[in-house]
Amino acid sequence: MMRNHTVTTFLLQGLTDDPQLKVVLLIFLCLTYMLSVTGNLTIISLTIVDPQLKTAMYYFLQNFSFLEISFTSACIPRYLYNLSTGDNTITYNNCAIQIFFTDLFGVTEFFLLATMSYDRYVAICKPLHYVTIMNSRVCRRLVLCCWAAGLLIILPPLALGLNLEFCDSNVIDHFGCDAYPLLKISCSETWLIEQIVIVCAVLTFVMTLVCVVLSYIYIIKTILQFPSAKQKKKAFSTCSSHMIVISITYGSCIFIYVKPSSKDSMAVNKGVSVLTTSIAPMLNPFIYTLRNKQVKQAFSNTVKRISLLLRQ
Repeated sequence: MMRNHTVTTFLLQGLTDDPQLKVVLLIFLCLTYMLSVTGNLTIISLTIVDPQLKTAMYYFLQNFSFLEISFTSACIPRYLYNLSTGDNTITYNNCAIQIFFTDLFGVTEFFLLATMSYDRYVAICKPLHYVTIMNSRVCRRLVLCCWAAGLLIILPPLALGLNLEFCDSNVIDHFGCDAYPLLKISCSETWLIEQIVIVCAVLTFVMTLVCVVLSYIYIIKTILQFPSAKQKKKAFSTCSSHMIVISITYGSCIFIYVKPSSKDSMAVNKGVSVLTTSIAPMLNPFIYTLRNKQVKQAFSNTVKRISLLLRQ
């Protein structure tokens, strides 16, 4: 897959050399990973099983949960293996595969969050036309477009990255394969690929953020025109979960990429990366479940059905 005669394996530096801290990290990441997979699988199952959750909003949520499982699975299990065995090596090809999937799932997630904002805009600003505008065919096409956009954004830098050469160092200053630490240790000329990575990241961030911000400007303007406080509260509550998830996703992204990459901030970035790849996917199912009456109702109905089946 990759033509490279210089380095065939990399060493992942990880987050710490302290053996006790490694044990704490292993337990913590193992728990968060299991919780995020279980939580997101629960949401996927509920949206498939419960007839009440057959609207566009829950179709997007189902796809978002799938992306969250995929994103955290692309890097956390590998790091758990490194922590438990002490084997920090990763082959050149496996490193490329990890970068491809983490970036694909990450970028697609941004486009899906923007699509979910548009869905909330239609639901609140055009409620009478919601079912016709957001029909199942449109929803499927929108999700497909999110994946296509993700793929188109990551392919140019990745294609250029396959020709990089590594001569002096094979130590990646990260817990997983990431573009910037990898570019740092390459002995090839990396200026062009660095610029393309920045352009692709900014393009994804700005395009999706503009869509999110515009949707919410119209949503807030519409909600403020509602006559009763009860109507306003109900409308805001349908968006609150999505707004929290957006704040976490964009907030952590700004934190990682806007700060200057000094030696200290690299350590902070690694810490934030662990949080975005382990805690954020775990929190999202809880945010949507605890703040959504329909999901809570669907969950209790499913639990009742399962307990009835078990009794029989």
